Amino acid sequence: MGRTVLYGSVSLDGFIADEDDQPGPLFDWLLNGDVPLDDGGVLKVSRESYDYVRPYWDEIGVTIVGRHVFDTTDGWEGTPPAGVEHVVVVTHRGRPEGWFPEAPFSFVDGIEAAMRAAQELAGDRVVEVAAGDVGGQALAAGLIDEVRMEVAPVVLGSGKRYFGSVRGPQLLEGPEEVIQGDGVLHLRYRVRR
Repeated sequence: MGRTVLYGSVSLDGFIADEDDQPGPLFDWLLNGDVPLDDGGVLKVSRESYDYVRPYWDEIGVTIVGRHVFDTTDGWEGTPPAGVEHVVVVTHRGRPEGWFPEAPFSFVDGIEAAMRAAQELAGDRVVEVAAGDVGGQALAAGLIDEVRMEVAPVVLGSGKRYFGSVRGPQLLEGPEEVIQGDGVLHLRYRVRR
């Protein structure tokens, strides 16, 4: 079984989006370099960011997201992001009727069921859990091995929290890695067991 990683871009004050669900400049680092990060060359980052992020993205077998992220992105029109093979959506509602029936998306109720489905699909590859409410639920349930943060140089002041509504302390070890990119600080922590 592969490791489980809570992942996302975040402001200095711990938010993944503002009150209106807009990320603002959190993803600017994905466009301010000269090294193509994705196959289409749309995302261009610094060499330091590429050397850190690309190997990680290549390890991801499955991404877990909440229904809110799915709805906000329209499920990336049936194509999982960043070359991921499968997306598991945590939701009380199933696949939208008529929505890309062949798309490699599973819809499950609850974070534990989502993690079981994702780990079965991913095998020994990484299961990535999107930051926010679902990521916080997975961390609180003891289902996360590692936390990766792409810290952008911005203070949003309020909005959607990186760890969702986690209550109580969650202990991490490290940081295991601290990489400075152009307009981003890449951090990686292990979750203390």
